[in-house]
Amino acid sequence: MIEKTVKINMLLDFYGNLLTKKKLEYLQLYYKEDLSLQEIASIYHVSRNAVYDMIQRTIKQLESYENKLHLLEKFTKRQAIIRKLEATFKDNKPLLKFLKQLDDIE
Repeated sequence: MIEKTVKINMLLDFYGNLLTKKKLEYLQLYYKEDLSLQEIASIYHVSRNAVYDMIQRTIKQLESYENKLHLLEKFTKRQAIIRKLEATFKDNKPLLKFLKQLDDIE
């Protein structure tokens, strides 16, 4: 299983545009900028508990999107297949070029 912080950041990459501005900012500050709950609370003039609750609800929302759309799951599977193909056909330069192009799309 992917480490929680990495998973949340990846979910943000896939579904962040579906969140409200405030929800997105809270998660970005907490998971990408590594600010504490108290630091975020000070910025927004709310309680630490309010920040915590918002983050927990937003994580559930992201997980709900993933449970319905499976974008992260599909991405992870595609990446694994690309890595296996690269390892299996490491001497096939034309194929490696196409695999690189596929990888760059994602």
